[in-house]
Amino acid sequence: MGNSKAFLLAIFLSVTAHHLSYVHADIAKSMYISWGNPNASITGDNLQLVLDQNSGSGAQSKKGFLFGSIEMLIKLVPGNSAGIVTAYYLSSTGTTHDEIDFEFLGNVSGQPYIIHTNVYTQGKGDREQQFYPWFDPTAAFHNYTIHWNPTAVVWYVDSIPIRVFRNYESKGIAYPNKQGMRVYTSLWNADNWATRGGLDKINWTGAPFIARYTRFRPRACTWSGAASITQCATVTPANWWTAPAYKQLSANQLSQMQRIRSSNMIYDYCKDSNRFNGVLPPECSLQQF
Repeated sequence: MGNSKAFLLAIFLSVTAHHLSYVHADIAKSMYISWGNPNASITGDNLQLVLDQNSGSGAQSKKGFLFGSIEMLIKLVPGNSAGIVTAYYLSSTGTTHDEIDFEFLGNVSGQPYIIHTNVYTQGKGDREQQFYPWFDPTAAFHNYTIHWNPTAVVWYVDSIPIRVFRNYESKGIAYPNKQGMRVYTSLWNADNWATRGGLDKINWTGAPFIARYTRFRPRACTWSGAASITQCATVTPANWWTAPAYKQLSANQLSQMQRIRSSNMIYDYCKDSNRFNGVLPPECSLQQF
């Protein structure tokens, strides 16, 4: 009996090691500067992105993932951040790429940032939802987590869910479940659209602008090619994200999300019928929560 238990434990640990990414590896071991050197730096578990008149900057994860929980602590650019976008997102590559976004749209001093979320499937986006933060995102680090499994994508801010995008492939709606995605971060000049549709431009007298990231924790299934589609979606103890508890928000989580959406949500593509000529995307008529 003892040998049998040891054998099963060995299998479990082997599967876990195969599927799960590093949990406590620091940023220096998990990510690299992908553009904008020297306007970026990684030291231990800290990433600093810089934007000046010469360039913005960005970093990305060394590995790709398919399902799991992707967590990052971020402190946004303080002061007048009009025209600046700080991004943190998952994306595959190519014209039919999948993508799950957190973007933070800057604003003039004294006005809040906008938390901009979106999801792309097979190269198609146009699923934006936006929120005002209920805290000052420049005064301290806050936790932004993307939880992604075969059932749904959930965006969390400080452990509070703010949005859900459910899998309705059975109804002909594409869902991001067949492409591994890397994690990307960037700080860049978007003053042609980011703040009041481009009316407020970057005030370069405040440069350099700095966004800070720390505690990147991808508790996720590592993408290793097409075989990962089955491996990462199979319901096993190692694939903890497939457990029943992660298929639906709890009553408390649902209450938290509804409170934030009623008080802090400022845009929902599913309520913008003019944008879609009166025909909203099909998922808008389906239960997302």
